[in-house]
Amino acid sequence: MGLAVSVSRLFSMKSGAAPATVETTLSVRFWGTRGSIACPGHEYERYGGNTSCLEVRCGDHLLIFDAGTGLRPLGLELAVEAQGNDTAEGVAADIFLTHTHVDHISGVPFFAPLFDPASRINMHAGHLLPEKNLHDVLCKFMSAPLFPVPPQIFAAKVDFLDFRAGHTLHPGPGIELRTAPLNHPNGATGYRVSFAGKSICYITDTEHRPGVPDENILALIAGADFVIYDSSYTDEEFPRYVNWGHSTWQEGARLVERADAGQLVIFHHDPSHDDAFMDGVAEAAERLRPGTLVAREGMLLEP
Repeated sequence: MGLAVSVSRLFSMKSGAAPATVETTLSVRFWGTRGSIACPGHEYERYGGNTSCLEVRCGDHLLIFDAGTGLRPLGLELAVEAQGNDTAEGVAADIFLTHTHVDHISGVPFFAPLFDPASRINMHAGHLLPEKNLHDVLCKFMSAPLFPVPPQIFAAKVDFLDFRAGHTLHPGPGIELRTAPLNHPNGATGYRVSFAGKSICYITDTEHRPGVPDENILALIAGADFVIYDSSYTDEEFPRYVNWGHSTWQEGARLVERADAGQLVIFHHDPSHDDAFMDGVAEAAERLRPGTLVAREGMLLEP
């Protein structure tokens, strides 16, 4: 999918110029679907082994959700597309993190646009204030003895923007981004992107309480077109992982049904769940809630 003309170009058009065609498509492409740790190997080929990363297009505006290992291949594609543009503009993107556990930020040092002086990258987090902030957390992550070079090596214009989960953000023209706190160790943020009358929810990492629907999540996903949900476990596996901060695909189905939302997208596949296991999940989910999807790397969805 080609990198669209950046929002800044639309606003910098000279008066009297022909009006630009405004793109109103909302889409999401999956670059990383795995939870906890990247999983290479042929047994993960169909559903993917990279950790969490989504590319969301709101017309011409690029939003990226989470920065796991899937951020690296996304960045390589964006860099190639930027080089092919007929302008000197780099990549303009907003990166929204659910949280800063390592599987959700490990792609940051390998995101090619961060090394392009023409690129403009905003990085957002809603779970750190008031004790911490995103800039300091990423500096600590990219520091000795854990990493050889600090974030100061980035050549792009990078802004680190903290907010509090529960706030509503407007990262671009016509884009509403509602947020909510999630039940995860050290905190996490759920997101709902609304654009051109359509909506996509991204709810990971979160742990449910059996028999007690999460009201924060229900309010966030009510009536949404797609709900991408932390489905690390099955209901049968869940009792072995209480307090690990994750949920099940069956709980996702229950929430989507209760919230009168559209399609459930099963996401954040556990490292122990290879392609054969996920095939079984897909079949069971289709029987329970027809139309349910299992996220695969490269999958593109448009509400």
